[in-house]
Amino acid sequence: MSVTKQQVDALTAVGTDATAIIRAALDVLPGQVAVLSSFGAESAVLLALAAEIDPAIPVLFLDTGMHFPETIEYRHELARTLGLMDVIDVRPPRQVTQDRDPEGQLWAFDPDACCKMRKVEPLDAASLPYPALITGRKRSQAATRNRMEIVEPDGEGRIKINPLAEWTREEIDAEMTRRGLPRHPLASKGYPSIGCAPCTRPVGENEDSRAGRWAGLAKVECGIHRPT
Repeated sequence: MSVTKQQVDALTAVGTDATAIIRAALDVLPGQVAVLSSFGAESAVLLALAAEIDPAIPVLFLDTGMHFPETIEYRHELARTLGLMDVIDVRPPRQVTQDRDPEGQLWAFDPDACCKMRKVEPLDAASLPYPALITGRKRSQAATRNRMEIVEPDGEGRIKINPLAEWTREEIDAEMTRRGLPRHPLASKGYPSIGCAPCTRPVGENEDSRAGRWAGLAKVECGIHRPT
């Protein structure tokens, strides 16, 4: 399955309303769309919008085996709260991690290889039935995302759809409050962006929200999203 130019044009023509974008994606690409969610600090709004439209929409969660325990707890809490019916935990095969990271320390000396093994490769396999992935990325999150389009190509015949691209951190926070959505337990402890535990630290008041990811390294993305 692949997304055609006509389908991309139809999605692009919808505009910037997040709910309308998600609904259009499901209408234009029936059975070919999944939500990709980290169940992180700002994930609840996108998941709430998707659940309102179709609680059975597939939601892919990359369970790397390196998450904070709070993230795994939040993944289950949010799925229950929103009534999500098809959250898919995407994991690297056990034999792969045993062969390539037997001590669980690959992150310390080759974080790119660790991300590839625990995120990129498993997502490539899990997303094969879904040429369109809906993400919660926003332009306000980091300089590497400030030119991101709402509908963007992601390889031959595949797209990423970013309904919240124009939302600010303040708008996300206000919507979470308005809806009474549960918060990630680490969000109040200085973690505005939450990845794997070994590679994530709290950020300072004036730092970029993703400054705590791979701090001290030139690395700014795990590899599942292209810099834009």
